[in-house]
Formats: sequence, C-alpha cells, structure tokens
Amino acid sequence: MAAIRVSYDAVAGSYAEAMSDELRHKPLDRALLTVFAEQVGGAGQGGAGQGDAGQGRAGRGGAGRIWDVGCGPGHVTAFLTGLGLNAAGLDLSDAMIAQARKRHPGLEFSTGSMTALPAADGSRSGLVSFYSLIHMIDDADLRLALAEFRRVLADDGLLLLAVHTGHEVRHSTEWFGAEVDVSFRFFDPDWLSAELEQAGFAIESLTRRQPYPQAEVPTERAYFLARAR
Repeated sequence: MAAIRVSYDAVAGSYAEAMSDELRHKPLDRALLTVFAEQVGGAGQGGAGQGDAGQGRAGRGGAGRIWDVGCGPGHVTAFLTGLGLNAAGLDLSDAMIAQARKRHPGLEFSTGSMTALPAADGSRSGLVSFYSLIHMIDDADLRLALAEFRRVLADDGLLLLAVHTGHEVRHSTEWFGAEVDVSFRFFDPDWLSAELEQAGFAIESLTRRQPYPQAEVPTERAYFLARAR
C-alpha cells in the first residue's frame, strides 16, 4: 500500500490533468453512474428518478451518504454530486486528494485506505469504486477491501464497481513521466462475481464493454452493480 500511495503522489498532477475530463468520453460509464444514482435515491430531479417508480430500495426516505472510494482527482464524485447525491471522495494518496479539493472546492474529500475504511458500520447507502480494486494484487487484500465495502454499507445499500477484465498483472516503473512502483490487476468477471457474493453482495447486473478508441487504455472493462445483503 505504501508503494501505491507514493506512486500516486508522484503522478497526481499529471494524472488529474489527463483524467479529470474522462467521463465526457465514456457514455456507458455516465449511464451506469446515473442508474446507480437513481437506485440509491439521489437523482431524478426533473427526470425519470422522480416518484416511487424511480426510487431504489436504499433511496426510500431520502438519499443517504455516498462514497467514491479511490476517487483520484474527484471527477466521479463531482458527477455523482451533479446527479443529486450526497457524495464524498476517499483516496489513499494525499497529493491526489489535494488535486480533488483544488478542482472541486465545494465537495468533501479525505485520505484513507479501502482495506480500513474510516467509517462506522452501515453508515453509507452507496459506494462507487472505479478502477480501485485493480491495485489489490493479493487475494487476501481484495477480500479485505470487499469486506470493508460490505461493512460500511447499510443493508440493501448499493455498490458500483469497475475493473479491467483478464487474468494478468501489469507492473509499471514509469507512469505519466514519473518513477513509480505500481501494479495493475485484471479480473475474471466470474471469479470476482463469486468473491462479491461471498463478501455479502447480491449482483444485480454485470456489464462488459470494449475500450473506447483513443479515450482510454485498450482493455475490456467490467462493471458490477451489487446489493448489500
């Protein structure tokens, strides 16, 4: 975890410059985030989320606290806030959190680890984790992170998770022009589905897509929408 933190601190400025506008080029990501927002009850002002038909189970009684875990420069947190959610961002890197606060001064961002989330049991109605688990190289660390996701989610809370698909681990020593020591894990969707279920989640949807040309690293992506049981 120390190597991940140091690596992201080293690239924070360049990473934020390159990635802060990425959702503009990713319509499926925006659509899935919108579905997530409607189901936890924070979206739908003037749209399809209004009324009982647009309210997810966790959203009844009003929107709860939402966490963007591994938030980076905060663009996903900001998108969720724009959908009406009470969203905050969490990241391991102090420098990345500084970038998020600079770019989105009205939002809440804090430093923390997904293997020891700084929140009480059942205190979140939704979690989003886009390409954060990819740094959990060991199965034990992955399972600890999933257990933490389940611990802080209220019963019936919603998780939206994105990963690269495959069976490999890539290691980088140079990234965005800086010296780093960071590995990226690819996941078999069936295997990760079983791990999510073992951790206490019921998978509501699994979406796979091919990369957007010239907009991102050319890897297949998988998105899990899962309900805390």
